[in-house]
Amino acid sequence: MLEIKCRPDIYSFVSCREFAEAFAPGPDDIILTNRYIFEPFFRELCPDARCIWQEDYGSGEPTDVMVNAILERMETMPCRRLFAMGGGTVIDIAKVLTVASRGRRVDDLNADMAGLSAHCELIIVPTTCGTGSEVTNIAILNRTSLGTKMGLVSEAMYATKAVLVPELLSRLPYAVFATSSIDALVHAVESFLSGKSTAFTRLFSCRAMAMILGGYQTIAREGKEARTGLLPDFLLASTYAGLAFGTAGCAAVHALSYPLGGSCHVPHGEANYSVFVQVLRMYQSKGVQGRLAELFSLLAAQLGCAEEDVLDRLGELLSVVLPLKSLHEYGIKQEDVQTFAENVLATQQRLLANNYVPLSLEDIVAIYAARL
Repeated sequence: MLEIKCRPDIYSFVSCREFAEAFAPGPDDIILTNRYIFEPFFRELCPDARCIWQEDYGSGEPTDVMVNAILERMETMPCRRLFAMGGGTVIDIAKVLTVASRGRRVDDLNADMAGLSAHCELIIVPTTCGTGSEVTNIAILNRTSLGTKMGLVSEAMYATKAVLVPELLSRLPYAVFATSSIDALVHAVESFLSGKSTAFTRLFSCRAMAMILGGYQTIAREGKEARTGLLPDFLLASTYAGLAFGTAGCAAVHALSYPLGGSCHVPHGEANYSVFVQVLRMYQSKGVQGRLAELFSLLAAQLGCAEEDVLDRLGELLSVVLPLKSLHEYGIKQEDVQTFAENVLATQQRLLANNYVPLSLEDIVAIYAARL
């Protein structure tokens, strides 16, 4: 039995200067990033590196259209090392660029996932505390022709090196900090409940949950600015959660969030948050036993409450960190619910296979409806 995948070498540096001195990006390398990241942190440190600005190809989360446009540009820019410095959008795009040979586009890659191979070294430097994608081999893209997000998965899409630099989180807007760290919490919880979890993955899941919830409790007591001293912990917790779900997988929360992102352009972490507690309530309604009982016990100890009050207390804490919007605030209507639920069942079986218990079409409809 596979206990845990841990493919990239993981490095950490306190500052961007330490990272630049160790890795020395140069003229044979390409950095995929955003101007607002590169200019303040790396302009003076990496003067010779060639840059591709992700925002020149579209805003928001990655789409097949965005990636195909960057693939076309990359055909005239061979590179030895590709550095992905950014959040989930930049990282997911970079993984696709690494395995795309000349002339191939997103549809071609999805049709040949088993045959993909890496064409350059990939070095990932996350600038948020949520995706954990620096240690996984999956890229999530909005397949615009299909109207939903789907994953491109390949062993060739693992980074060679993942680099953690807490300084890069210092200018992270609070809203992005909140949604990305909630995303990491969801990764930790879903991987803990997954039937593919192991003693190793649960170790990382539990530690990530404790660090994130402990940080939220500090923020609830001391205010938003208290996060500043906690950023190294949140960055590390995100990577821990990434190591956990990289083996054990995510499940219904992510599956139900994808139509919200694909059709309504709700940011990924926020989309996960919108259904997170409600999915757990649906699991609870089907019986608290096994791994769910273990989760409730862990959360009760962390939150200082009775196990039967865990979901209420969890929801209250998360709402202090980030107020929870109803789905209708994103423009979702009652008539959309059935379509979304059917879409989830049709396109997200890879994720739904990791559910704590199976969810029917009626269960998924009920989860969405409760959040309207």
